[in-house]
Amino acid sequence: MSVILEFWSDSVLSTMTWRDVFDVLIIWFIVYRGFLILRGTAALQSLIGLLGLGLLYILSRAFDLYAVGWLLDKFFVYIVLAVLILFQNDIRRGLARAGGRFFTGGFQAQGTSVNEELVQAAFALASRRIGALFVIERGASLDELVEGGHALDSEVSQDLLVTIFHPTSPLHDGAVVMQDGRLAAAKCMLPLSLTKDIARYFGTRHRAALGLSEETDAMVIVVSEERGAVSLVLAGALTPVADANELREQLQQVLAPREPVAAT
Repeated sequence: MSVILEFWSDSVLSTMTWRDVFDVLIIWFIVYRGFLILRGTAALQSLIGLLGLGLLYILSRAFDLYAVGWLLDKFFVYIVLAVLILFQNDIRRGLARAGGRFFTGGFQAQGTSVNEELVQAAFALASRRIGALFVIERGASLDELVEGGHALDSEVSQDLLVTIFHPTSPLHDGAVVMQDGRLAAAKCMLPLSLTKDIARYFGTRHRAALGLSEETDAMVIVVSEERGAVSLVLAGALTPVADANELREQLQQVLAPREPVAAT
């Protein structure tokens, strides 16, 4: 007990006031919200890399690694500029969201009824050889895509999706984006993947789905116009779906609400 009291008297904690605690909580909240904004994006990987360089800099000082320390000293002169360049889109999107969704919890699981409408629409379009792209927002915000598309804000239904992607519809180009279980926008343009590890028979729709999944954690359902096939794209991986049951199971597995962990 005496050892604990001695440690407490010599530690910084013994001099902390409620203002210090409040100060730390504010910093923690800012860091946490920043993580939520970057979660599921390529920028998070870049941030982890920068943190790794920071750790390497500390180690170079601790173990007298002069060459590494000198190199990182020169690099950190431009660190602010590098952060602005790497994260410019995420910073702009995060500031835009701060006034609206700042206090929300991010990804909300879709209901089974919404999943069922997506499954039925995907295979209805596939049977008619009509191409389509369904984008489902998860952790990373897709507000930028929605702003560039045609705003809808409607319930997700098979009839509406089939109508949107009919070749005579003015909204059939691009993708539809779903947020919080609703159809947020149509005619949204997705970034194309530059990867060469993709079969030649996959067209622009598949490259667009891969491109978005490489930059965010969104789930994309692709309906091929040429082959009448349905594929699921997630985390830069494209998985063909054999039938409606398989797609239904995949949607349920990825989009189902997470059960809270019981306290022990």
